[in-house]
Amino acid sequence: MQGRLIVFEGVEGCGKTTQIARSHLWLQDSGILESLQTRGNVSQLMITREPGGTEVGRAIRQLLLYPASQELVQNRTELLLYAADRAQHVEEILKPHLAEGGLILCDRYTDSTIAYQGYGRGLDRALIDQLNQIATSGLQSDLTLWLDVDVEIGLARAKQRGVRDRIEQATIDFHRRVQQGFNELARTYPDRMVRVDASLNETEVAQAIQTILQTRLAQWYT
Repeated sequence: MQGRLIVFEGVEGCGKTTQIARSHLWLQDSGILESLQTRGNVSQLMITREPGGTEVGRAIRQLLLYPASQELVQNRTELLLYAADRAQHVEEILKPHLAEGGLILCDRYTDSTIAYQGYGRGLDRALIDQLNQIATSGLQSDLTLWLDVDVEIGLARAKQRGVRDRIEQATIDFHRRVQQGFNELARTYPDRMVRVDASLNETEVAQAIQTILQTRLAQWYT
């Protein structure tokens, strides 16, 4: 029994958290999860996130997104904190659940580091790739759903949620570079990374994701 890692990616306000919750509910209510479990294809379904998928990660998430002081978090410090969160997450959560045949829906993974710290912060791509390799031991997503939305729309959505985190408060130019990163990643890895038009309404985005998931699950478990 082989587990599968499905990652949701995108700029701020793209709707990842909402769509992960909807996908989780749909997999349960549609009977798809029960069918996969009955046939012995999947052991369990779980939602997790980066940063913050473990107890250690939750402390790191607080440092990264809601720091208690006004001290500037240096770019390399930020990169290393994300790598530390990922290393803990992979070993404590992802690898054990995948080994048991689990189906995982994960809010952000390695592509976010490339887009945000590589394209956004301008850090060296070779360094980022090396750290991602160390943190993941080579574990890649089986499918990455890239929720693509204009940066301005996404930031407006994020602002409506209330208090903005440290990343959301970055300059518009930073977020545009992040979007460029996701664009180039999608072109580079078309088999793994699938674009979803996240400018549509919530229900339409959910339906598009469900269609993609149905196709991939059939390929994996038929």
